[in-house]
Amino acid sequence: MAATVRTAKKLLLGREIKHMIETAGISQTDAGKLIEVGQPKIATLINGAGSISHGDLVLLATKLGFTDEGYQEALRELRRDNHKRGFWSTGHNRAYGEDLRLLVDLEKMADQIQSFEMEVVPGLLQTEAYARAQHGDLPLDDEGLGVEDFVQARLARQEIVDKADAPTIQFVLSESCLRRMWGDADVMRDQIDHLIKLSNRRHVMIQVFPFKTRPGRRSPIGNRFVLVRVPSPGAAGPLELAYTEGEGERRYQDDRKALAAYESAWARLSNAALRFDESRAFMKDVASEYKEMQ
Repeated sequence: MAATVRTAKKLLLGREIKHMIETAGISQTDAGKLIEVGQPKIATLINGAGSISHGDLVLLATKLGFTDEGYQEALRELRRDNHKRGFWSTGHNRAYGEDLRLLVDLEKMADQIQSFEMEVVPGLLQTEAYARAQHGDLPLDDEGLGVEDFVQARLARQEIVDKADAPTIQFVLSESCLRRMWGDADVMRDQIDHLIKLSNRRHVMIQVFPFKTRPGRRSPIGNRFVLVRVPSPGAAGPLELAYTEGEGERRYQDDRKALAAYESAWARLSNAALRFDESRAFMKDVASEYKEMQ
């Protein structure tokens, strides 16, 4: 059986379905009865892991009292093509693992991305040479994916940085991102020069967290995390998620308690990091060190 594909549109639609049910003041069980499905089906839709027909979606909205044509069209748009798998099974897109595909999809629809990074320059900011050096020792896997597939997949994600309605992108980079060498000194110098250029864009903000900065006991400097906000065309408000990863595990958290903890962590880290102008000066100094290594 094919794995369920969770997408940004499915999550947004799930939020709208939850909003309609809660606004109508009925239970998920009673909402299911309106379209002759059980409560588990409704719960699956709310979690972004299920599918609903066009007819059932419009019927559910109408019976819950959401009859405005503009709102129903927004619901139809969220449902449209939100279940297709073909995009992920062709070309370099195959390089995205099942657990990473949701993040890639969220990035494309986001209006704000905030990320704390350690050891590795984040994929959205990598040069081709850096990405190639990072994946250079990968052998062909069982599906025939090699270095070129992973590099092209990484570069394709960066299209969101250049698009007309690009999201606001904020990064706090541990100094280790600048010091950990992937490739030779030339690769690292060019990568840092690229970071400096990107940081001069209005919608890209990069701060460095130096080794010498005291993080404080409550600053979570041990693990990377990403906060993503995706606007909704409906009435439920934006979708907000925290993405974390560890060895062999990636997690997406949207409960209010977890989000509040990561938002607090982001505030502490971004406040402790160097200012934007200080960060550019710091990166220039590190780039100069790599130049002297040639």
